[in-house]
Amino acid sequence: MTDSVTPRHAPTHAFEQLTPDVVMDALASVGLYGDGRLLALSSYENRVYQLHLEDDTGGGRAVVAKFYRPERWSEAQILEEHAFSAELMEAEIPVIGPMVLEGTTLNHFGGFAFSVSPSRGGRPPELDSPEVLEWIGRFLARIHTVGAARPFVSRPGLDLQTFGIDSRDWLLAHQQVPLDVQSAWEKSSQNAIDKISNYSYLTGASGRNNSVNEQNGTHHGSDSDPIKLLRLHGDCHPGNILWTPTDVPAAKGPGPHFVDLDDARTGPAVQDFWMLLSGDRQQRTRQLGALVDGYEQFREFDRRELALIEPLRTLRLIHYSAWLARRWSDPTFPINFPWFGSSDYWKGQVQMLEEQMEAMQEEPLVV
Repeated sequence: MTDSVTPRHAPTHAFEQLTPDVVMDALASVGLYGDGRLLALSSYENRVYQLHLEDDTGGGRAVVAKFYRPERWSEAQILEEHAFSAELMEAEIPVIGPMVLEGTTLNHFGGFAFSVSPSRGGRPPELDSPEVLEWIGRFLARIHTVGAARPFVSRPGLDLQTFGIDSRDWLLAHQQVPLDVQSAWEKSSQNAIDKISNYSYLTGASGRNNSVNEQNGTHHGSDSDPIKLLRLHGDCHPGNILWTPTDVPAAKGPGPHFVDLDDARTGPAVQDFWMLLSGDRQQRTRQLGALVDGYEQFREFDRRELALIEPLRTLRLIHYSAWLARRWSDPTFPINFPWFGSSDYWKGQVQMLEEQMEAMQEEPLVV
């Protein structure tokens, strides 16, 4: 590869078989009959559709059907996500989880695993508002309280190996980085991984244990009082929090509700904080302060985790490039990410990794 990524395309991708008729028939197989209105919602990893049901089955109500990407998660891992959602909803936390249909939350049709959830509208949260951030912080604390009650058994953890080393090695082994940038990216990514390896709480092996004591959910790092790892939302960016003016569980009137636990993993609590921060250091400090103020109304926040924000951001940067490359045979990716894979893209990644090295040298945010 010289100046751009040109992965070989499979003749067809599994999702190309997921026609509107297949979607409608899948819902009919679990007793939900659409009235013909079907809207594809924004999702790259899976395929997600909003459907309106016929009057005699749902009074015209809308549902959201998610068809899972084949071979990404095992059935046990998906069901573990669903069980986590159910625990959160039972605790009256505003999370949108899958419905039980035909005795299960995960059904199969036409070679696809799928789930169906109620449709809930909303707008992005106003993250420049301290009140909104404090409100979100309160709910994150409640999510984490449930998440700390027991560990994931099947779902992996968020750590250096899975997000950093494995992603980097895959990109290099599959020659995804153009030759004119490969040396610079290889060096900068290795420097970043070496730096992150100093953070013992991110170096545990993934899998069942993930360096987590299954009795108390703690990571056995070098500290005598280790940082706790727990079940997380995992991908808590503004697009996965919807603000609604309607009643939500456990809150009267407007408030946030959380969607898409598809990336739920085990990790430090701060993973669900840092993607809500933006702007310069002063702005991020104010935003973080509001989140923590709300969080600590329900649960103590370990300030040592603030040192993990930039390492976690760096891991996501490496992982994101590998995610795009691994998904390139899916026709929706070249269409929606036409800039990916060029020399300019990878030069930009080198620059961002170098900036992250500087960020990891700075003192952590203080709240």
